[in-house]
Amino acid sequence: MEKPAETSVPVADFIAKRWSPRALDETATVSWDQLRAILEAARWAASSGNTQPARYLVGLRGDETYQKIFDALSDGNKRWAHRASALLVAVMVTRNEKGDIPHAEYGLGLAGQNLVLEAINQGLVAHQMGGFDPAAIQRDFELPSDAVPRVAIAVGTPAAPEVLGDERSVSREVAPRKRIPLSEFAFTGSWGKSAF
Repeated sequence: MEKPAETSVPVADFIAKRWSPRALDETATVSWDQLRAILEAARWAASSGNTQPARYLVGLRGDETYQKIFDALSDGNKRWAHRASALLVAVMVTRNEKGDIPHAEYGLGLAGQNLVLEAINQGLVAHQMGGFDPAAIQRDFELPSDAVPRVAIAVGTPAAPEVLGDERSVSREVAPRKRIPLSEFAFTGSWGKSAF
């Protein structure tokens, strides 16, 4: 069977719209219903053997949890994340009553993607960040040793890129999204042999 030529194939709108903006509206709020929806989406993610390793710390702007998460962010992320309506930390539980959870990080990643896509469905955006201090989260939230903070997430409503202030940040915000071509992404027969 002959392979089709690489073309742009349409995907679901909420997938196409997913991105990680830094320009957020500091006056916007996220409702508890919206938070519940994005967390429900995360909760229903697939996981190895239904082990469900994902857990979330959830703070709304102005509350103590939000502040603790914000304080743990890297300086670069603090420059823009203070405008987020909610700050979360995705935590990976590595053990349950049966022992070590297999593929816990993969399960957390699946939950995270569900959360981000449901945020789009709710008219919000979510920006995941590796730039934070996991030890501070572990300490400040008194996490058990088998609960590992893996990523911080800013949730909010997009704003004009100019809220970021400096020219470099604004141009980064409006730069076109880039993805490697499908020919370099999916292989068949042997590594590097494009499936498309």
